[in-house]
Amino acid sequence: MEKIAIITSGGDCPGMNAAIRSIVRTCLYYGITPYGVESGYKGLIEGRMEELKSANVANSIHKGGTFLRSARSEEFHTEEGQKKALKNIEKNGIEGLIVIGGDGSLTGANVLFTKYGVPVVGLPGSIDNDIYGTDLSIGVDSALNTIVKSIDMLNDTASSHDRTFLIEVMGRRCGYLAVTAAITVGAEAVLIPEVKYDLEAIIEKIRKRYTAGKSRSIVLVAEGVGSAYDFGKAFALIGGFDTRITVLGHLQRGGSPTYFDRVLASRLGMEAVKQMKSGQYGVMMGLHNSAVVPVPLNVVLSNKKALDPYLLEIADVLS
Repeated sequence: MEKIAIITSGGDCPGMNAAIRSIVRTCLYYGITPYGVESGYKGLIEGRMEELKSANVANSIHKGGTFLRSARSEEFHTEEGQKKALKNIEKNGIEGLIVIGGDGSLTGANVLFTKYGVPVVGLPGSIDNDIYGTDLSIGVDSALNTIVKSIDMLNDTASSHDRTFLIEVMGRRCGYLAVTAAITVGAEAVLIPEVKYDLEAIIEKIRKRYTAGKSRSIVLVAEGVGSAYDFGKAFALIGGFDTRITVLGHLQRGGSPTYFDRVLASRLGMEAVKQMKSGQYGVMMGLHNSAVVPVPLNVVLSNKKALDPYLLEIADVLS
C-alpha cells in the first residue's frame, strides 16, 4: 500500500488532530504517502485532497478540533455522490481510507467498503461515547473534563445563593456524559434518554436535601431527554426553587485534548495504519480493556452501545 487518505467527518472532537498526526507519522515511518481530505465526505466528492508531510502535523497534537475540517454531506447519501467520491479516490491513486468520526461517518466508510470495495479502517470519534465496539471514543475524556470544570465553577455560585442549577450537556441518544459527570461533581439528580424519570420524585428529593441543610443542588440533563429550560420551569413551579439554567453546548467539543485523549488517538491512529498494512479492512479500531483491537464495521453499526448500569447505580447511591 502506497497511498492512504484521512477523513474527519461529522461532529469534531478534541483528539482528532492527534489521530491525524499519528496516522501521518506512522504512514511516513512505513514509507506510505498520506493524504488529507478537506471537509469530510463533501471534500471527497469535490476532490479536495492533498499530500500531507510531517510538517503539516507538527505542533498539532495539543490542538482541539480538526485541521482537515469537517462537514455534513447529503450528497454522499446518494449513489451519484458516492460514485463521485469513488472517482476521486481512484483519480488520486488512493489505496486505503481511514475515517475518523461517529456512527454516520463510519456508516459512510462501510458503504465505500461493502458497496465499492474501498479498503477502509475507522476510528471512533464522538464525545457522546455512543459508538459500539470501543470502551471509549476519541474526545470523550476531554469533553468530560470540560463539563466537570464548568460545573465546579457553577457550584461555587450555587452554594453562595442556595440555588438549584440545571445543567444541560450533550448526549442525544446516550447519557454517558451526563451520568459520569453527575458522579464526578456530586449532582443530586441526572436525567438521561435511557431511563424513565419521575420529575416530582426528583423535586421532592431536592426539597428534602434543602430542608436537611444543603446549600445548593445540581441536576444534570442530557440534551436527548429534553430542554433544561423546560425542566427549569417545572422545578420553579412545582418545587418553588430559585433555579438557574446553564447549557454548555458546543463548549464541550472545544479545547485542548487531555492526556488520555492524546494517547488514545495516537494509539488508534498508529494501529489503523498497521491494520491497513496487514490487509485487514472494513473494521474500526476500538479500545477494549486497555488493548486496541479491530472490530468489524458491520458489527459496530448493527449494535447499540448500552450504558453501564453500574454507573447508574453509583450516581443514584451517591447522590
